[in-house]
Amino acid sequence: MKGLVIPFLDRVNYHSSTDEVLAALAGLSAFRLDEVAWSDYPYKPSVYVKIAHTADSLLLVYQVSEKHAIANRRNTNDPVYKDSCVEFFVSFDHVHYYNIEFNCLGTGLIGYGREAENERSLLPRSLVERIHTDSHIVTKQKHGEDTTWRLVLNVPFSVFDAHSIKSLAGMQCTGNFYKCGDELPVPHFVSWNRINHPTPNFHVPGCFGELFFQ
Repeated sequence: MKGLVIPFLDRVNYHSSTDEVLAALAGLSAFRLDEVAWSDYPYKPSVYVKIAHTADSLLLVYQVSEKHAIANRRNTNDPVYKDSCVEFFVSFDHVHYYNIEFNCLGTGLIGYGREAENERSLLPRSLVERIHTDSHIVTKQKHGEDTTWRLVLNVPFSVFDAHSIKSLAGMQCTGNFYKCGDELPVPHFVSWNRINHPTPNFHVPGCFGELFFQ
């Protein structure tokens, strides 16, 4: 099981601009999503992630380079995992977890509950839409070159509505980071911590890594 120490940034918060967030994150090291657990889906796009927390929010930046960048889902809580999608799953109690999923345009879906599908539900659109998003896509003009895109997420603690989180400092949680594209021309399923499951499935909290918030 992998472990990750998540730093605290005191210069930015939920109300900071994208430029301010990126400047604050500039000195942090990015980590790569490089686990491909299913041989039927060997494609591995380049995906790097930065994560930090502030006094009132969680910051995530995904930098992606892939063959196809497609975003057909435009409404909150649409099945964005069928598009070019990045995800962050986090559990604060080692039983229930939030699945935070966004396509490359910044359309979001968030669910919460236990691992069993019938014990999970989508968060209200109003909560999902509290997340500040900034998407930047660069499409290469030359044939065969990858499309690169960046997604910035500024997630207020209020999104985690099953918990009364005032601060993440000192918390030890579990979670995982993902990149997928279920309905892309080249479907793929990439993770940070390796998943042990016979078929592609990100909803395996037993395979989450450890997260330590400074």
